Amino acid sequence: MSEVYGVRRSRLRDRCAATGSDGALVSRPANVRYLAGGAPPGAVLLMGRAEDILLCPRALTGDPADGRPDDRLRLTVLPTSAGDPAVAAAELARTEGVESLAVEEHHLTVVRHRALRSVAPRLRIADLGLAVEHLRIVKDEEEIACLRIAAEITDQALGELLESILVGRTERHLALELERRLVDHGADGPAFATSVATGPNSGRGGHRPTDRRVEEGDFLSVCVGANYRGYRCEIGRTFVIGTSPADWQIELYDIVFAAQRAARESLLPGAAYREVDHAARQILNAAGHGEGLAQLTGHGVGLEIEEDPRLGPAAMGKLDACVPVTVEPGVHVPGRGGVRIDDTLVVRQEADGGPELLTITTKELLAL
Repeated sequence: MSEVYGVRRSRLRDRCAATGSDGALVSRPANVRYLAGGAPPGAVLLMGRAEDILLCPRALTGDPADGRPDDRLRLTVLPTSAGDPAVAAAELARTEGVESLAVEEHHLTVVRHRALRSVAPRLRIADLGLAVEHLRIVKDEEEIACLRIAAEITDQALGELLESILVGRTERHLALELERRLVDHGADGPAFATSVATGPNSGRGGHRPTDRRVEEGDFLSVCVGANYRGYRCEIGRTFVIGTSPADWQIELYDIVFAAQRAARESLLPGAAYREVDHAARQILNAAGHGEGLAQLTGHGVGLEIEEDPRLGPAAMGKLDACVPVTVEPGVHVPGRGGVRIDDTLVVRQEADGGPELLTITTKELLAL
């Protein structure tokens, strides 16, 4: 893997050189992890003229969540009195003869930016922009393998929960149990705050679990994901509790399922981001559920649970192969509840079988 991280840094170094910068300071945590392989919280990566240096506010403890830094990096653990690692990096860049340093202005606060200038007033500071985020969009097969394992863990945890007794248990209790099961199956932790929504809460995007108890006849919608070696996936499913689905539940579920399938099938290299969104949105609009839809039908995943690309009606750009994304349309009917169906997939060429589905828990409307 050291070679992989070295190649990534070389690609970024080429971009910096093309814009006249002979050094780069990377501070956004996911970007540091992408280029360095691992780092404790608060670490920054300084890419200088002679070598690349990972400046850490504390020593690594072996925690899987920190990852394992590339052994080609120079690792510097700062004393507690050293303050902000980004400021220490700027001062180090100055002493090593870096004349122009590209920084992630979208991540640095104004206070930190001023502190950089104060310790290195003659250092020309340029904006690195979203250069690292753009490099991260297309994943290599090792990254996809981590996402695949994260999805397997998530499917296992969700499958076990569905085999247990659900009536009478609270949303909050079910969410905590899901997160425990993720860790039991090898996850570093949840990829994001698990959402469990029942009855009138179901179908809401990002619903925070409450003390509402599961009742017979409820829709139950779950959105959960595992974090495995820093890579995060997402799955969302909707079920009916304790009895056969009502006619209105079947009708609503079929509409959302059709929208989700249309968007999944459009995930091919060269497809416009907005086309994927339109494939799902037009079905929901035609069924009279156009109001209140989420701004996005899906988004990229990787070292963060929400990355580029964004699959929305105004999104610009086209899909590439080996880009993992979610497809997650949903409808919420106030007072009754709703349906969300969410998968993580990898964009693949048609010759390779088309979109690779990572989250394989059944999408059948089950009565649990």
